[in-house]
Amino acid sequence: MDDDRRARFARHMLGTLTGAAVAPLIGLGHRLGLFEALANEPASSVELAARTGLRERYVREWLGAMATGGVLDVGADGRFVLPAEHAPLLTGDGAANVAPSASMLQAMVAALPDLERCFVDGGGVGFDRFAEHLSAVGAVPGDTWRRVYDEQLVDGFLGAVAGLSERLAAGVDVLDLGCGTGHAVNVAAAAFPRSRFVGIDQQPAVIATAEAERAERAERGLANARFVVGDAAQLPPHPAYDVITAFDAVHDQRDPLRVLRNVYEALAPGGMFVMVDAKFSTHVERNVGSPHAALCYAISLMFCTTTSLAEDGAALGAMWGIEQACELLAEAGFTHVEVLDSPRPQNCIFVCRGRGV
Repeated sequence: MDDDRRARFARHMLGTLTGAAVAPLIGLGHRLGLFEALANEPASSVELAARTGLRERYVREWLGAMATGGVLDVGADGRFVLPAEHAPLLTGDGAANVAPSASMLQAMVAALPDLERCFVDGGGVGFDRFAEHLSAVGAVPGDTWRRVYDEQLVDGFLGAVAGLSERLAAGVDVLDLGCGTGHAVNVAAAAFPRSRFVGIDQQPAVIATAEAERAERAERGLANARFVVGDAAQLPPHPAYDVITAFDAVHDQRDPLRVLRNVYEALAPGGMFVMVDAKFSTHVERNVGSPHAALCYAISLMFCTTTSLAEDGAALGAMWGIEQACELLAEAGFTHVEVLDSPRPQNCIFVCRGRGV
């Protein structure tokens, strides 16, 4: 027995359990506006309760957890401070704000009893079940990616692909697979008004959300974006698209290889498929030491893998890895694949050229 290693692991486990307990309280603080209320001025529990209209006794204990958990500081006067260096990660509409992710994780954890049964009985936990848990904690599907798109889609993700911005500016036909609530399509459509964008997703509820923003698009003069309910596994070869995109979506598909083959067939000559996905290895041992890997494996298990298995799918999971992704792309017909870094360290960009390249 290595006593030092045992002591280190004990500290590690304490940190893990502490993080598990503090994370949902971060989500709670986000939803109740507590961080925003602290952003510009320190407060005592009484002052913060008055600012937010919340019960002081609950606010007091929440502040204790946040202060001892390293989220907030305590000033010499006993008032609680949100440090300027911490504020961007907990407040505002920027991509750096991780507080909404805490609510998403809380919804996934709520489904753990269902997931545990799947370990024994097989099957999976369907998307509709997660939708119930998301609604219960007030989490907004796609909120984290929405912030990323606002800040990084045009110059970061699309701008990283040589020649793509120029093609979009000139005007091409674009399809976004697994578009979710459609924010990426809206952002791209505003940036490239000469191009025509279609978002497709097999979940009617998220397409309904995308369609609900039609008035906003009309106000912004975006007549070049539309959304349809559809299964990418049934994507026809016509009409052909000049550019097809998929943001963190292919690994969730029931039949990802069929989807990729359909994408290849649906590209116009000289077309381009841009797939953003996880930047990890297919081999677990190569991911040990990555600061993002454990979280992504956990999300993959609690959501990506089980929702695919609920449809008797391939269950690639979010951690399918660059090696397996390249193998499937090649099997689908893509002989020209380039893997680029993205603005987010946990994601990369697969640039896949179609026929006629």
